[in-house]
Amino acid sequence: MMKITRNAAAVTATASVTLVAYFVVWKLYKKSCCCSSKKKIIKRGIIEAVGNTPLIRINSLSQATGCEILGKAEFFNPGGSVKDRVAIKIIQEALQLGLLPKGGIVTEGSAGSTAISLATVAPAYGCKCHVVIPDDAAVEKSQILEALGATVERVRPVSITHKHHYVNIAKRRALEANHIAIDQEILKQTNGKYVAQINGAIPKGEKQFTFFSADCKGGFFADQFENLANFRAHYEGTGPEIWKQTGGNLHSFVAAAGTGGTVAGVSRFLKEKDPNIKCFLIDPPGSGLFNKVTRGVMYTTEEAEGRRLKNPFDTITEGIGINRLTENFKMAELDGAFRGTDMEAVEMSRFLLKNDGLFVGSSSAMNCVGAVRVAQSLGPGHIIVTILCDSGMRHLSKFHNAKYLSQHGLTPTATGLEFLGLRN
Repeated sequence: MMKITRNAAAVTATASVTLVAYFVVWKLYKKSCCCSSKKKIIKRGIIEAVGNTPLIRINSLSQATGCEILGKAEFFNPGGSVKDRVAIKIIQEALQLGLLPKGGIVTEGSAGSTAISLATVAPAYGCKCHVVIPDDAAVEKSQILEALGATVERVRPVSITHKHHYVNIAKRRALEANHIAIDQEILKQTNGKYVAQINGAIPKGEKQFTFFSADCKGGFFADQFENLANFRAHYEGTGPEIWKQTGGNLHSFVAAAGTGGTVAGVSRFLKEKDPNIKCFLIDPPGSGLFNKVTRGVMYTTEEAEGRRLKNPFDTITEGIGINRLTENFKMAELDGAFRGTDMEAVEMSRFLLKNDGLFVGSSSAMNCVGAVRVAQSLGPGHIIVTILCDSGMRHLSKFHNAKYLSQHGLTPTATGLEFLGLRN
């Protein structure tokens, strides 16, 4: 009897231990599931889906240089580019400050990506989008804009000093939208008896605004070049993400500049975290920023934008390179600059597609050229981060068009990275 009791006790004890072990394992499993679900938390709308893009190792470039070259894959954003961050910040701040009325129209002069991002996120804020775009930009960009519901105005490329530059036209369009909204409000207050002479808003003989509908709520000029919301989007978002994803373990950051917001926001944030991080600019042909960073002089008197007799062919890269200092670029903290060429950008894009399966746009390719140049300058063993701004999907008619490239003497022929002085 006693033996049976001991056996029973042993069985009971074993069962108890088993139950406890099972309970512990079950709790750990539940905790793991909870943690996993938190990582996969549902995003509330398209706005929350922007940002926190992956930082990926570009294997081919890392192996060729002996450095860890990492690309912030911004083409994973809902609007397909790094500019989604900027569009959200600009609209949010404008709404908060009362500069953009609910249901109003956001206007912008853009070569493509910022416009697409604005058109993507504007409806989420109950707003509309009007874009003025140079007619030499890739045609698929304006097609995307129209598909997104934006109104598109294609104009001839001219100097920024010209009143018909696409940025200046976009600024006027916002004013026109505001005039329409004001006129409609006065009409309501005067029971429809308002005429232009009441406040002199429309001088005698001048045509009334007809570009926007009569029920227009007003407009706001996004002004991505000078609006520091652009800088803040990257100082508060992109920079901190890079720092977190690398665990603060990086040696250099490099990127090209168009408006200057990305390179300024990221460089300033990283420098504040660690002054030893080296930040560089990669600049395409025709841009004066390389000279400004390396020599302190933007351009000669003859090269100034206002003195150019015609719009020259400078580069096939879109959205980067500029011949003036923007308020955003002034915020950058840079240690130096490198010059990239169109041929290098084209060759780099084909190299990345062949070796990494990365199908990138022109600015992303130029940024990768910059990353290799930094690796060559610093030597092996360094961690270098750059921005993969967008994919090649928006560059099919130019940058990824064999006929177009051939017409400009840019047919790629490299088999490896010999175009940057590296052996296969």
